[in-house]
Amino acid sequence: MKIWNQRTRKWRNRILIGGVMFLFIPVLQVIGIRWINPPKTAPMCFRWVGGKFGSGAYKPNEHYWISLKSVPDGFVLAVWQTEDRHFFEHWGFDWEEIQKAREEARTTGKPPRGASTITQQCARSLFLWQGRSWIRKGFETYYTLLMELLLSKQRILELYVNAIELGDGVYGVEAGAQHYFHIAASQLTREQAALLVAVMPNPKVWDPNNPNERVLSRQAVILERSHNVKLPIKINE
Repeated sequence: MKIWNQRTRKWRNRILIGGVMFLFIPVLQVIGIRWINPPKTAPMCFRWVGGKFGSGAYKPNEHYWISLKSVPDGFVLAVWQTEDRHFFEHWGFDWEEIQKAREEARTTGKPPRGASTITQQCARSLFLWQGRSWIRKGFETYYTLLMELLLSKQRILELYVNAIELGDGVYGVEAGAQHYFHIAASQLTREQAALLVAVMPNPKVWDPNNPNERVLSRQAVILERSHNVKLPIKINE
C-alpha cells in the first residue's frame, strides 16, 4: 500500500508539473514576442516539415519582416475595417459579433460564420496549427488572453500583418506585395492593399493577380468601408 501511495504521488506531481509548464510556456512565448520579431511562425514550420517529408513538390516559404510604420495606412485600414472593426475597443473577443454570427446561423440554418478578432487570428498565425478542434480553440483562447494582457494593440497589429497567410507559402504583407505586385509593401496602392485583404479568407485558392467576381466584390466592399476612416493610433511614427 505504501509503494502504491508513493507511485500515486509521483504521477500526481508529474501531472502538476506538466500542467504548470503547459500554462507557463505560452507566457514566455508572448513575453518574448513583445520585443523579438519572430523569424518563423508555427504554420511556416509545419509547412516546411510537410514539404520536406511529404511526397509533393515543395515551394519555400516567403516571409519578410517589416515594422508597422512601413505598412501603408491603406492596408492597415482595410484589415481593421474588414477583419475586426472593434479591435481597439475589445480585450481579444468581440462578443457582439459572436452573438450576431449565432443569430445569423439560427436564422439561415447554416454553420456560424467566423467572428474571430485580429488578436485571435494573430494567435493562430503565430503559435498554432491549421484545422478546427476544441483543443486548438482552447490554445487560441489562452494565447489571445495573454496577448491582450501583455502586448499593446500596435504590437499585435505589427505581428498580425507580418504573420497572415496571403498565398501558398506567402506570409505577411511584405511577402504578399513582392509576390503578387513585385513592389515593396510601402508602395501598395489602396486598390492593391484591398485586393490582398480580399483574398485572406481563402489565400491558397484566390489570386490577387487573377481575381474572381467574389474577390472583386470583396475588394469593392473593403474600399468602401475603409474610405474616410482614420485609425485611432499613429502607426507611421
